[in-house]
Amino acid sequence: MQIDVFTLFPPWFDWFRGQRHVVNAFAHGHRLDCVDYRASTPLKAGQVDDTPFGGGAGMVLRVDVVEAALRARYDEDPVGLRQRRRVIALSPEGRVLDDELVEELAAEPALTLLCGRYEGFDERITENFCTEKLSIGRYVVAGGELPAMVVCDAVLRRLPGALGHEASAVEESFSRALDGEPEYPHYTRPAVWRGWRVPDVLLSGHHERIRQWRAAESRRRGTGAPGPA
Repeated sequence: MQIDVFTLFPPWFDWFRGQRHVVNAFAHGHRLDCVDYRASTPLKAGQVDDTPFGGGAGMVLRVDVVEAALRARYDEDPVGLRQRRRVIALSPEGRVLDDELVEELAAEPALTLLCGRYEGFDERITENFCTEKLSIGRYVVAGGELPAMVVCDAVLRRLPGALGHEASAVEESFSRALDGEPEYPHYTRPAVWRGWRVPDVLLSGHHERIRQWRAAESRRRGTGAPGPA
C-alpha cells in the first residue's frame, strides 16, 4: 500500500514513522509519504488559507492551494484522480472510523489523506477532489494530522508483515472474529496478586473452555454488563 498524507506539518509524522509496526510495514514494501501544501502553493509567502466568505472566525484552507498540491503530486487534474484513487478528507462530519472501514481501507492499493487546519477546507475541495470525508469521532481537534495518524496506524497494522504475529490482528475489539464485540479480558503472571485471581478457566489448559469463556466475556463487554465479582 502507498499512503500520501497532505499536511502543513510533515515533520509531525517523523515520530509515527519510527513505530515498530510502521517500520515493519515499510520493510514489506508499504509506504507513507507526507506532502507539504506550502511546497506548491500558488500564493505568495507560502500562504495556504484565507478568511471565510460571509464572515466568521478562523481561516479556511483554499481550494486553489489544495488543487496545486494534488496536481504537483499526481500530475493530473484532481477531479479525475478520485476515479482511480481513494482521496479522503479528515473532517469531524465524515463517516466515523470503525473496524469495518479500516478493513475497507486496508484492502486499497493506495490512499490519499487530506489534513485540514484552522476552520477546515473550502467545501469545493471535498465536493470535487475527494471520494469521502472521514472522522475519528464526533469531536473537534486542531487539525487533521492526529486523525491521519490514527487512520494510518489502524490501516498499516492490518497489512501483512506489520505485526510480529499475524494472529495479533485477528481477535481484536470489534473484529469479525469477535462478531463486532469488544475484545475479551487478558491476564498474565502472577496468577494471584493481592488476592486478585486469574480466572481458573485460563489456567485449566482446556482450549475449548477457554475459547467459550473468551467468547462469553466478549459478548458481556458488548452489552456493558458487569463482570464477575
